[in-house]
Parts: sequence; structure tokens; C-alpha cells
Amino acid sequence: MTNLVKRSLSGALFVAVIIGSILLGSIAFATVFSIICAFAVHEFHKITNHKQDVEVMPWIPIVGALILFLCSYLSAAELIHFPVYIIYGCFLIFAFVIELFRQKVNPVHNWAYFLLGQVMVALPFALLSYIYFINNYTNTLLLLSIFITIWVNDSFAYLFGVSFGKHRLFERVSPKKSWEGFMGGAIGALISGYVFSMYLDQYSLFEWILMSELIIIFATLGDLIESLLKRTLDVKDSGNAIPGHGGLLDRFDSMLMVVPVVYLYLLIIIALR
Repeated sequence: MTNLVKRSLSGALFVAVIIGSILLGSIAFATVFSIICAFAVHEFHKITNHKQDVEVMPWIPIVGALILFLCSYLSAAELIHFPVYIIYGCFLIFAFVIELFRQKVNPVHNWAYFLLGQVMVALPFALLSYIYFINNYTNTLLLLSIFITIWVNDSFAYLFGVSFGKHRLFERVSPKKSWEGFMGGAIGALISGYVFSMYLDQYSLFEWILMSELIIIFATLGDLIESLLKRTLDVKDSGNAIPGHGGLLDRFDSMLMVVPVVYLYLLIIIALR
């Protein structure tokens, strides 16, 4: 019971922080999500540094992630017209050059895992700004709808999986996930898409439904990919930042593949109009 209470309270606080940071304005959004991004990247490299001959310096990917997030925020919000990604490009060069002086056994592994962390973790967080400011104005409810749909998917998938789960989805990677749970998540996402279509009418019901189904597909894939990473490196949780839930990377693993796909989907809708 104590663990259940702890898990419930920490989960509620986590949801409140995410919703609050999005609703309170762009500065709150940028501050909270840049911090979360830094911690998630740090947890990613704590996991990968378990592998033999991998010794990525912790501060380098964190600084890189923060630069990428800040560049994306400034660019998406049109607060600066200087080509800010030049700064991030220079930092990538620095991250590669510094391995010349570290004299580690396998610098290629360090380069590879550094880049993997930037692409797999930092980039999705950076793209959140482009969704937040898509069409040149703030889209708080649109961004919020993505997170809520992911949470609804997780909740329905858990309930259906516990109640009806018999056929395993990817037993080698995640023994508890089932096709029944996946279908339950899809139903929950459909409901979520329908509800949001009534409040955000710049997208049609069909566009909302399609976006919701894309979210559940790639949220599931993101979860499975992080599970594969942890299973490969023999790690149970990415951290313990959220009591009862594991690390921040564990809480945002579903988002990592959802955000790039949803952003591309929104760009396609805008281009076709």
C-alpha cells in the first residue's frame, strides 16, 4: 500500500508539472522541458556507459542537448533570426575533437553513443518547440493533446492487458505487453482524438483520429525500443527520479518516437491545405 501511495502521488505530481508547464506559457514550457531533456539525456548515458568500452563524458551530451533545445526554441518561436544551429554544429565538432585528448580505448563507441543520445533523446525534446509554435502561434492544447493521448493509451493498454492479455506483443523485449493491451490503447486513443477534435477545430475529426492512431503506434514502438536498450545493457530502470516509476527517460520513452512522427504529420497537413 505504501508503494502504491508513493507511486500515485509521484505520478500525479509528474502529470501536474507537465500540464502546468505547457499551460503557464512558453517560458515555463522551455524551462521545465529543457531541464527534463537534460536529465533524460543524462539517464540515457548512465545506461549506455554500462557497456564495456563506452565512456561518454556525462556533461558533453547534456550541454549538447540543452544547446539543441534552446536553438530549437528560439528558432520555432522566431525570437532570433540568426542561424542558431551553427552553434550546435560547432559543439558537435567539439564533442568529436575532445576524444583526441581523452585517449580512451574505443573513442568510436563514445562518438556513436553520444550521437545516438542526441538523435534518440535530445532531438524529440527539441522538436516539441516546433509543435508548440506551429503556424507561428502558441499551440498549448495541441501539445497537451499529444501527452494526454499517450497517457490515455498507456492507461487503456494497461487495463486491457491486465484484464484480457493473452497474446504477447514482443515477448523477447517486453514480456508483459500484449496485443489485447495494444488494442485497448488504440480504443483509448480514438476516444481522446474524438474529444480533442471538439475543442481544436483547425483539424478535422479524421485528421485527429489518424494522429491519435499514429501516436499509439509510435508510443508503443518508443516504449519497446527503450525496453530493448535496457534489456541489452542489463538495466532495469533508467533512474529513480520519479518514485515508483523509475527515471524520467522511462516516463518519456513513448514520446521519443511520437514527437518526430506527429510533427511530420502536422507539416504534411499544412502543406496539403
